[in-house]
Amino acid sequence: MTRYLPWIVGAALIALPFVYRSPYPMHILIIILIWSFAYTSWSVMGRFGLVSLGHGGFMGVGAYVTALAWNHGHVSPWLGIPLAVVASAVLAAVVAYPCFRFRITGHYFALVTLALSGIVLQVITATRDHTGGSLGYTPERYQGGSSLWALQFSDKTTWYLIALGVWAAGLFVWNRVDRSMLRYALEAISEDEDAAAATGVHVTAEKLKITVLSATMTALAGALYCQYQMFISPDTVSGISVSLQMVFAVVVGGIYVSLGPTIGAVITILLAEILRIWFGTRAVGWDNLVYGVLLVLFIIFLPKGIVGSLLDLRRRLRWTSS
Repeated sequence: MTRYLPWIVGAALIALPFVYRSPYPMHILIIILIWSFAYTSWSVMGRFGLVSLGHGGFMGVGAYVTALAWNHGHVSPWLGIPLAVVASAVLAAVVAYPCFRFRITGHYFALVTLALSGIVLQVITATRDHTGGSLGYTPERYQGGSSLWALQFSDKTTWYLIALGVWAAGLFVWNRVDRSMLRYALEAISEDEDAAAATGVHVTAEKLKITVLSATMTALAGALYCQYQMFISPDTVSGISVSLQMVFAVVVGGIYVSLGPTIGAVITILLAEILRIWFGTRAVGWDNLVYGVLLVLFIIFLPKGIVGSLLDLRRRLRWTSS
């Protein structure tokens, strides 16, 4: 039965929008799936000790490059999104290669990526004539906001299925990495770079591979968020706060489990919605405060996150019962 459970759950998720069409819950599900993919993208590299605080920058590149290409160049998102992904890959390589080549690791690497996130945020804000700055930016609607060419759909069922497919692809990539030789190389590197290099592991190349992969996935998440919401701003898709939100969600859900980032997304999105509904504009910024407090508590008491801790508990119960 356990073997067929993923297929049963997958079929149920695909059928969901055809039997339940309430707009607001469907909207929340779409947002959760898009952010789950973004968090999974961070987890792909974060689980190997490569703590990046710059993924908000990659998400911002994905969103803004796609929107700017459409508004100013009339480039369809079907071409704009790959362009944004390539731009994010180049940015990741330019920043990460010198760090890995000169062995800037740990806290220093995190600080470099933190600076990257801040720089992307400042560039978006400073170029307000083109990006709208802090006021935000809206892609132009095409044919009333319903067009395959413009990747714009007014029907939430279509967006739900797109988000579900991308989320599933993110889980597939996570598990492929988990079962590949890349995982063993990166685990060896995280333990001891010198020892890994002595056994023939190309330290710089392996770390660069996973960083570029993670950055491109995050850029794709930003582009999809832009196309779905049809409005982006520096605070929602880029900057330090977005990067920290990714770290929080993955740590809370479970950094070493494929579904951990998804559980983290459920918690973060629902928490933000509950605060918004209960307190309105009075709760602006409260979610980040709650994220910070919970992050500290989870690091101290549940370092493996919710899913990881539950799996450990199940293993212990099986061991005691056998």
